Amino acid sequence: MKEQIDEYPVTIQIPVAWGDMDAFQHLNNIVYFRYFESARISYFERIKFLEVMDRTGIGPILASTQCRYKIPLTYPDQVTVGAKVDTIEQDRFIMKYAVFSIKHGKLAASGEGVLVTFDYQANQKTLVPDEIKKNIIELEKLVRRVDQE
Repeated sequence: MKEQIDEYPVTIQIPVAWGDMDAFQHLNNIVYFRYFESARISYFERIKFLEVMDRTGIGPILASTQCRYKIPLTYPDQVTVGAKVDTIEQDRFIMKYAVFSIKHGKLAASGEGVLVTFDYQANQKTLVPDEIKKNIIELEKLVRRVDQE
């Protein structure tokens, strides 16, 4: 599992909360998307996207997201959530996520998000800023390369 986790330049640890279980006594499906969101924000902090957004009004907006559930998670457990950028296009990038169960020692879920770069002042999509592209590439070099179009 460590080798899989090491493929992600950004990882966070989250305890599985008892209150996040559903009537079937496993983690409710929506919680995985919250885990993805937490990892995504941590990634944005690392590449300084939130600072760029404060300065320019240009930031990310989630266009689509999906999750593939591998095993059910239950309380008590701790998860490691990883985020990485797989592909950068002119006006968007694709982020991959993974949720690893410490209790089970394996991948519990994987996901993907398409993030479009959005000019919040002009209310329209825009190109990924060069500074952000550079920061993504530098961060991803810590573990692997990133495809660019």
